[in-house]
Amino acid sequence: MALSRSIAFDEDTLNEAASAAGLDTAISRQEAALLEGLKAGRQEAFDTLIERFSSDIFATLYRITEDAEEAADLTQETFISAARSVAGFRGDSGLKTWLYRIAINHARNRKRWWFRRGRSKTISIDSPIGPSEQTIGDTLDAGSRSPEDEAIWRERQLSLRRALNELPEIFREAVVLCDIEGLSYDEIAEVLGISMGTVKSRIARGRDELRRKLKGY
Repeated sequence: MALSRSIAFDEDTLNEAASAAGLDTAISRQEAALLEGLKAGRQEAFDTLIERFSSDIFATLYRITEDAEEAADLTQETFISAARSVAGFRGDSGLKTWLYRIAINHARNRKRWWFRRGRSKTISIDSPIGPSEQTIGDTLDAGSRSPEDEAIWRERQLSLRRALNELPEIFREAVVLCDIEGLSYDEIAEVLGISMGTVKSRIARGRDELRRKLKGY
């Protein structure tokens, strides 16, 4: 049976339907508007991109590199690359996923650069930060714990970060993106350029390795 007329829905009806289907139309519209501004070369759009995503990108790169200075450099390179390549971005994924993919690629390239020169930039958790004697472990927030609880908490945190830093890179990337950054399996597959099955395998093996290293804590 053919329809004799077209059916139109107003915007409120479409929004209600999208909400019922679990879609966040406000976010998708915001990203579409931001992407349009980025492709048009508007400075305010790039400022918004940096303001919205730079903290997450830096945090991920820091957890992967364990070096604040290196993570800051890589974060800057990530957004420079994003500005240069945004014209070719088709919107197949969210902006955050796209930026994560750029960031991970830069981190991998930097690591290969260091290894070609016969040295690694992996920094110990006990290394001092900058000119001070404060270490990475000292910057962890201990909150309002008793001295005994604080000591136990600090030891566990240091052990966890050492264990994470000792994971093979492919497992560390997957665990950081999933368990710390909260990305879905689909997003991680997109960021790392691997299949869903490989994502699940790397996360499972990374978690198993962490449990083995942290046995007794």
